[in-house]
Amino acid sequence: MAKPIILTVDDDMSVSQAITRDLRSRYADRYRIVRATSGAEALESLEELARRDLQVALIVSDHRMPGMTGIELLEHSRPVVPGAKRVLLTAYADTDVAIKAINEIGLDHYLLKPWSPPDERLYPVLDDLLADWEQANQHRFDGVRVVGNRWSDHSYDTRMFLARNHVHYQWLELERDPEAQRLHTLFEATTDSLPLVLLPDGTVLHGASTSELADALGLRTSTESKLYDLVVVGAGPAGLAAAVYAASEGLSVAIIERDAPGGQAGQSARIENYLGFPNGLSGSDLSHRATTQARRLGAEMVLARTVEGLEQRGSIHAVRFDDGTEVEAGAVVVATGVSYRLLAADGLADFTGRGVFYGASASEARSTEGDDVYIVGAANSAGQAALHIAQFARRVVMVVRGDSLAASMSHYLVERIEASGNIDVRLQTEVVRGGGADHLEWLTLVDRATGAEETVEANWLYAFIGALPRTDWLGDNVARDEHGFVLTGPDVAALDGDAVRWPLERAPFLLETSVPGVFAAGDVRRTSMKRVASAVGEGSSSVSNVHLYLETV
Repeated sequence: MAKPIILTVDDDMSVSQAITRDLRSRYADRYRIVRATSGAEALESLEELARRDLQVALIVSDHRMPGMTGIELLEHSRPVVPGAKRVLLTAYADTDVAIKAINEIGLDHYLLKPWSPPDERLYPVLDDLLADWEQANQHRFDGVRVVGNRWSDHSYDTRMFLARNHVHYQWLELERDPEAQRLHTLFEATTDSLPLVLLPDGTVLHGASTSELADALGLRTSTESKLYDLVVVGAGPAGLAAAVYAASEGLSVAIIERDAPGGQAGQSARIENYLGFPNGLSGSDLSHRATTQARRLGAEMVLARTVEGLEQRGSIHAVRFDDGTEVEAGAVVVATGVSYRLLAADGLADFTGRGVFYGASASEARSTEGDDVYIVGAANSAGQAALHIAQFARRVVMVVRGDSLAASMSHYLVERIEASGNIDVRLQTEVVRGGGADHLEWLTLVDRATGAEETVEANWLYAFIGALPRTDWLGDNVARDEHGFVLTGPDVAALDGDAVRWPLERAPFLLETSVPGVFAAGDVRRTSMKRVASAVGEGSSSVSNVHLYLETV
């Protein structure tokens, strides 16, 4: 880390040199001493240091300077570097002004000139002030900082991208945090340019897309090679398992992920029935471990890239990105999983990311502290989210269309929900409307048995109402069912339509699609179990199918 700054300000060159000399003699091992010769120059230096995210520990300024007095400088410096200690150098005739400044601008101390000998008149005062400053700043956050609006969908997407890619960040809410307001002004951010993202290396991003953010963070957004043995599309549990096993067996592998590793499972606060983890583990932890394992074994992880097409070129498959570029492979594993269905209730589409969320990031639950949260759904994902959010929210209300949780949720989750003191379950109920100004403010619930409606105040709604795959990019040659799930193995062998049929004499391998050499694993496949463990199993098994295929071409 860069040394914190001590800034000296004096228009008299001899005085400036003397104070700088004494400060360097005492503090140069721990602090960088910076000198300015006027109030205007000092303010300009402070603004630049703030923009570079360098800490200013102490400002020592002369009082009588042309253009701007020391007291005026120290007052103007407060919003720029609010945590810095402030010392005024003054003559005896100005002591009344200095004493007044202690009350009016929060001056920490004043010193009479000359301060010689410094061991008696300068260092004891500054030692105490710097010790106080160090105590207050010993836990300073040195990672990525995000400044934005609480109800901004772009800010939410940015935070989700960082959290799911295991980038430690600090969220500064513009409506509530003075530091957020200071940074917003310092970097001249506008509403359209939020969120403001500040990186530790001094990079400043205004309203960056996820691909721009990934590039700035040094995350890989393009493949190193143009041709691989295997390209895996999707980095959920199935895709990560395929990459780990393929790379461990010597295949060159690239994993393409549109958002972040982990898929829906990566957002789970706690997976408690995964083999080998008796105390459970978070989806984030599981995906982080798997991603690290895949990279260690040699698989390339390519993030923030959207796949738009798949083309067969003889024995080679081309995976095409939305910017027109592409990567080729001997085989492809489709592991794109599924996305949550959108709620059809009137008015809710306008508030996606601004109070209405699909899925729930474990890292975002703290934002609901003290509020009421509504969760729609009765599957395991909804139950896990309810239990996690209930640790922070005042109350969690689960809105369930059916007449019980047990029909669709694991027994251990049902028991824990029933035992919770701040989770209410409303059965045979659904959300029919919602609205608000710039964010969600209310919901209308209907009792499906009686038809009675109730409007409730609500700023938070999380929906877990089933999921659909995104497979339109696969083209017409990859057979899918009426919901878009990919057909594999025996289902492909049974095809007899004119448009899509199995083209080879041999039977398709168990996880092979209707295009030879293209495989599917995990939730995107029609007959999958939609469980993390089964997705990992299918991803692993797909690699044995890939080997069999590559041996035949």
